[in-house]
Amino acid sequence: MNINSWLRQIQAPPITEVKSWLGECDTAAKYPLLDLCQAVPNYPPAPELIAHLHQALDDPATYRYSPDEGLAEVRADLCHWYQRHYQSVLYPDQICLTIGASQAFWLAMLCLCQPGDEVIVPLPAYFDHLMALQSYGVNSQYIPFDANSGGLPNLAAIEEKITPRTRAILLVSPSNPTGAIIPPQQLEQLFDLAQSRSIVLLIDETYNCFIGSTPHQLFTRSNWHHHFVHIASFGKTFALTGLRCGALIGSAELIEQALKIQDSMVVCQPRPTQLALQYGCCHLDSWIVENTVIMQQRHAAVTASFSAGINEFELIASGSFFAWIKHPWGDMNSRQAARNLLDKAGIICLPGEAFGPGLKSYLRLAFGNIETNQIGELIERLKQL
Repeated sequence: MNINSWLRQIQAPPITEVKSWLGECDTAAKYPLLDLCQAVPNYPPAPELIAHLHQALDDPATYRYSPDEGLAEVRADLCHWYQRHYQSVLYPDQICLTIGASQAFWLAMLCLCQPGDEVIVPLPAYFDHLMALQSYGVNSQYIPFDANSGGLPNLAAIEEKITPRTRAILLVSPSNPTGAIIPPQQLEQLFDLAQSRSIVLLIDETYNCFIGSTPHQLFTRSNWHHHFVHIASFGKTFALTGLRCGALIGSAELIEQALKIQDSMVVCQPRPTQLALQYGCCHLDSWIVENTVIMQQRHAAVTASFSAGINEFELIASGSFFAWIKHPWGDMNSRQAARNLLDKAGIICLPGEAFGPGLKSYLRLAFGNIETNQIGELIERLKQL
């Protein structure tokens, strides 16, 4: 069978790859598994949201198509949510509800780029973004990772990479995999750079609600829609990862073009997902705050533990969901190091190489996946190594 040759060059889905190792080892006999592989909230959705969905499932309308971009009333309530969380004004025609943030990213890239175009990608980068760009034939222009930067992008290095083929600067804040939060002032500078070079600043803000403050003021700029595209994942915000709850936010022109792809790709975000999103936007602000505190407590426990010293494991950067660490085994690449953690300590995590080239010394720990009281067990197992 003649399969697209671009696809053969792309790595296998990293989480699928790493979890396949579970059937090849017998660590469970010695250790209960500590799963720090996939970045999902380990708590369920709010009980009142679940009850709301139970009621909605009795309505036959719940099972019908919605408009491609999503129900008008859901997008209107989402605009109100952004007004509260970003102190900004959005309009429903600037929003397309999507099957998770990953599909929103695909829509954005297909609207902005043609095969052979370039996107500037600071490393480490979210692996799904890299895989999508390769699938479509868009060239990633990497900014090498500097361990001294704390996971923050380098403005001068980004500017130097811009060419006539550049279409966008791609960022994730808070970062997946480092957890680092790009300060609002730096995002303003990057927006100014994008505007001056007639390109787009695209930010995946999947973990924006776990910062504890307004991520930035870009939406308040009168011309934001000309040079800024925002990717959202309410699956993380409202613990709805299995419902695939994302959004693409940009200019009305971008959304108009994206709907051509949306209709041929998925038609629309499922109505149950939209109803869950609407309920969360209208009723769960305080619930979000409570869970943000929990995640920040876990982050504080992780950083304190690494500060106290764990053999030669080094915490390079971290945030509310992630710790980006340097492993001590110079003779191993990161896939070998991740497998070593599973085989010898019952810890499953992702290798740094999944997040771009030149990252074989690093590992990503997704501690949003475990309870706060399990962090001590994690640290003890690392110390034993």
